[in-house]
Amino acid sequence: MIRIGSGAGFSGDRLEPAVVLAEKGQLHYLVLECLAERTIALAQKRKLSNPSLGYDPLLEKRMELLLPIISKNKVRLITNMGAANPVGAAEMVVKMAKSLGISLKVAAVTGDDVLTHIQGHDQTLETNTDLFNYQPYISANAYLGVEALLPALASEADIIITGRVADPSLFVAPMIYHFGWSLDDTDRIAKGTAIGHLLECGGQICGGYFADPGKKEVPDLAHLGFPYADVSPDGSAIISKIEGTGGIISIATAKEQLLYEVTNPNEYITPDVVADFTTVHLKEIRPNQIAVSGCTGKKKPENLKVSVGYHAGFIGEGEISYAGSNALGRATLAGEIIHERLKDDFTELRLDYIGSSSVHRTCFGQKESPYEVRLRVAGRAETKEKALKIGDEVEALYTNGPAGGGGARKYTNEIIGIVSTLLPREKVKPSMVIRERIISEEKII
Repeated sequence: MIRIGSGAGFSGDRLEPAVVLAEKGQLHYLVLECLAERTIALAQKRKLSNPSLGYDPLLEKRMELLLPIISKNKVRLITNMGAANPVGAAEMVVKMAKSLGISLKVAAVTGDDVLTHIQGHDQTLETNTDLFNYQPYISANAYLGVEALLPALASEADIIITGRVADPSLFVAPMIYHFGWSLDDTDRIAKGTAIGHLLECGGQICGGYFADPGKKEVPDLAHLGFPYADVSPDGSAIISKIEGTGGIISIATAKEQLLYEVTNPNEYITPDVVADFTTVHLKEIRPNQIAVSGCTGKKKPENLKVSVGYHAGFIGEGEISYAGSNALGRATLAGEIIHERLKDDFTELRLDYIGSSSVHRTCFGQKESPYEVRLRVAGRAETKEKALKIGDEVEALYTNGPAGGGGARKYTNEIIGIVSTLLPREKVKPSMVIRERIISEEKII
């Protein structure tokens, strides 16, 4: 049996749950899953401006807290916080270990950056159009699988830092390495993939992103615990959390997480296997403990998914509030004024009435008389200068629009767009770089 903890579900996740897991969880492995599609494109932009950067901006904070604990408790850490620069991340971690007087071996897994391999005539998965239509490209990263991680595990590195790796693969790789599973054993790898998918979002299976007061109660969300799994050689597992932490692990939270971001539960495609999540069995064995078994799989796909980040222009935004009697009427009039003034300049212009019809874009026929409404106007432009015009027009509503407008804000942001394509597996060449610090000397291999 091995015990794998999930210490982060996205880049900006809380820091302390991973510390609690490392201190009290008696883990063999701690996984920090911190990389989303736009995250790596933004990381690539940081690396272009400074070649020593490009890894997760919270990596240093997380390592400062975790290095002494994982060193003391002999916990191996696996994370995709390398983002666009796994080697730079490894060097930073070794430097931190040196300052803390800790001996450490770090393996950086590279090879996911495939920007030089994509072609303009490659088809996007989202629109089935040429990738050429989405230039200029910022990044292109293939989703690596367990095969990229196994050499790093065999190196006995204390910390493994990757770039783009499929989220479940971060968890499946230590299972394969520890139990010696064959890469052709599709059912066992599918079982591991189901476990990895249940763990990958950190606090979600413990009630985060689940709670709905009066309908789905979750205790002590302010101190939400994160999960760990005791995995058996046959690919079954028990998922738990540290005793005394907040949240709840139940059949309901597990089912919601199992189906999270799953387009087709019959065919959940990863670089390692095509898993059938409809064959997963969940059983609550005691409070905050779920047994996971089952899951069948088919042969891994011949192509790897590639996430392509591209420059998609700029978003200009402006906001202003209206409160009191007839707030929605005045906000609506303000929106009509803005639309009339900007309709010829922006083909993509969005008006939201926050507090009335912003999230779902409609009130579903219900009559509303909200006491306060905030108008938000957003539009996309090719240049920052043009995008600025939206905020300027909203600000001008102070004295050129309906009565009682206040709290105006305006800002612009560059847009990073994301599309996906496929690349033959043989074109992706993972590799590994070791950075090591032993006692008082740094050894680079």
